[in-house]
Amino acid sequence: MTTVQTKPNKDLAEGFAQVGALFAGDDSNIEQIYRDHRANMPVMEGDICAELGAASFAGATGRPIYTIFKHADVMKVLRDTKTFTSGILMETGLGPFLDGLMITGLDGDEHRQLRGILQPSFTPAVMEEWRETYIRPLIKQSFIEPLVALGKTELITSVGVMFPIHVVYAVLGFPDDDTAALETFATKALKVLGGMANDPEAKRAAFQAFQELYEPTLAAVQARRASGAEGSDLISRLIRAQFEGRTLSDHQITNFVRMMLPAASETTSRTFAIMMTHLFDHPEVLERLRADRSLMRKVLDESVRHDAVATFKVREAQTDVTLQDVTIPKGSIISACVGSANRDETVFENPDVFDIDRKQMAAFGFGFGAHMCVGMWLAKVEIEEAVGLLLDMLPNLRLDPDYPPPVVRGVSLRGPDAVHVVWDVP
Repeated sequence: MTTVQTKPNKDLAEGFAQVGALFAGDDSNIEQIYRDHRANMPVMEGDICAELGAASFAGATGRPIYTIFKHADVMKVLRDTKTFTSGILMETGLGPFLDGLMITGLDGDEHRQLRGILQPSFTPAVMEEWRETYIRPLIKQSFIEPLVALGKTELITSVGVMFPIHVVYAVLGFPDDDTAALETFATKALKVLGGMANDPEAKRAAFQAFQELYEPTLAAVQARRASGAEGSDLISRLIRAQFEGRTLSDHQITNFVRMMLPAASETTSRTFAIMMTHLFDHPEVLERLRADRSLMRKVLDESVRHDAVATFKVREAQTDVTLQDVTIPKGSIISACVGSANRDETVFENPDVFDIDRKQMAAFGFGFGAHMCVGMWLAKVEIEEAVGLLLDMLPNLRLDPDYPPPVVRGVSLRGPDAVHVVWDVP
């Protein structure tokens, strides 16, 4: 594959920071707040995100909102897809832009069939193929090699913001030698996430950005279909995919691709930055990982448990339901606090400790049950390669003492603002 060196893009970095600020809120005492709720008010009438000043995935629907904090309740809500449905996301998330094809906002047979079509393109086996053909060479040549002689950088701007979008762009089969087109796609994708703000102008800008992504994406899908769609790229796989006799139209594939650009890249960027922060915060873990790369997945999984990027999963109650002696009326919105559930002391021993050797228990950073993130394995392989290549190619990688150390923050979308590093120039 052809790769090009990707320089930091100021507009893209600013857009990334703006999205983070939108969902940041006041997290100064958030772990204690969650701890108190688990102990004293595990089901809260109201939206904790609004109370803490962060944009909410529950949206402004006018319906009652209940926030739940305990692991058992979050698992129950995410597992029972008949009682707690996801259709509300078609109103409050990216759904309004996607003309009905958003897998996270579908339920029942429609969701099962669509997932049946999509899932074979995202299996671990496919990801291992893409690791070798797309992901590793792209990250190495476009992002890490250009850094080697510099001796210092800020990792989110120089690597984290762009590499997931570039990877998705590549696995879709778009020509990756056109840096301007790639950055245009990336900038528009971030504008779409900004449309979740309760701001009419931001919503208009997001809708326009999403519309502008449609035509070039559709043209690529149509061209791939006309050429036979025989490649290993994602668009070709989706054209060939079928489940129970159902296939995807060009319009449906285009909408799925448009959803991937903002959704997959944003989460992957912030998870990468969180993982690097945890490694620098725990030098003993960093040294273990340098010596034994088989620990990579354990470090990543513990990072996602300890600090999930998207900390709330939203569902709608289809009947009156009781959780923790609180009756939630039919039609209410339930905001399941993953950030609290993943630190539940009744499930995780010493939950606030970053411990890669802990007993593996269900955590919800990539979702759970029927709505487990379809792109989870892609995100994991991307992050593993980015972290591994940084450690391989930047000797003695460490925090830059001239800058404050990174801090993971945010209420409904978490991550550090910056990760400044230095290394020994070979």
